Amino acid sequence: MKQIVVLFDAPGFTATDFDQTWDDLRAAGITFPKGLISHAGFANPTGNWNVVDIWESAEAFAEFGKTLIPIFQKRGFNVPEPKVIPAHYVIYKGQPEEVPA
Repeated sequence: MKQIVVLFDAPGFTATDFDQTWDDLRAAGITFPKGLISHAGFANPTGNWNVVDIWESAEAFAEFGKTLIPIFQKRGFNVPEPKVIPAHYVIYKGQPEEVPA
């Protein structure tokens, strides 16, 4: 499985929308999505809301989407399709030292 980077750029989305989405995910039994390595949500300098994730695989992200997309639809959030990009190299806390191949 190839790790991926997922980039969301969501104009009109807010920190409150972000928090509500996580509340809904927790209510659905998801506190840390299976296959998620890293997640950051933030308002960029233009004011758009962005999310940057790293996932173990596209399949893990697709499985998570089965819960996330209905939450977006229920709340009426208009979130564009994310950009999904193969990760070249991912480093994370606790990872043994290694040189990128």
